Amino acid sequence: MNTIDAIKNRHSYRGKYTGAKVPREDLVTILEAGLMAPSGCNKQTTSLICVDDPEVLKKVMGVIDPPVVETAPALICVLTKRIIAYRDRCYSVQDYSAAIENMLLAIVDLGYQSCWFEGHVTDEDRIGDKIARILNVPEDYELVCILPVGTAEGEPMTPPKKSFEERAWFNSFNGK
Repeated sequence: MNTIDAIKNRHSYRGKYTGAKVPREDLVTILEAGLMAPSGCNKQTTSLICVDDPEVLKKVMGVIDPPVVETAPALICVLTKRIIAYRDRCYSVQDYSAAIENMLLAIVDLGYQSCWFEGHVTDEDRIGDKIARILNVPEDYELVCILPVGTAEGEPMTPPKKSFEERAWFNSFNGK
């Protein structure tokens, strides 16, 4: 699959996963794609933990309420370190966003599905903090996102997208 095909085929998958294990070499490829993403001032603020051990997965899934990813055979936890990169600016959100998109494209390219779960992890109930404790994440890191990885049990739903002409122009806003 080429990059354009991966982009066109990538959709947020919120369904159930088959029981098929994701091979470690595929998980390494996905993690490498995330780590190769650009980073503001090359501060490399994004780190990743892949959980594929069934016992550890069970513990992590136990704190995710509602259980949105309970059938995923692997879970990537995205960590950030909030570091000032340039003057008074921190680019950690941009850094981990680029890493997540790279991983989502790699996931689809390898024939799996996923969904970017962030709000669910960083809301008031602080599920990310609970997961971080299970995974022994140091306090100077924040767990900001989880990406389930697996073979989809069903077909991903393709949401409607606005047309190109409604969202992209040349030379000025709205092409005028």
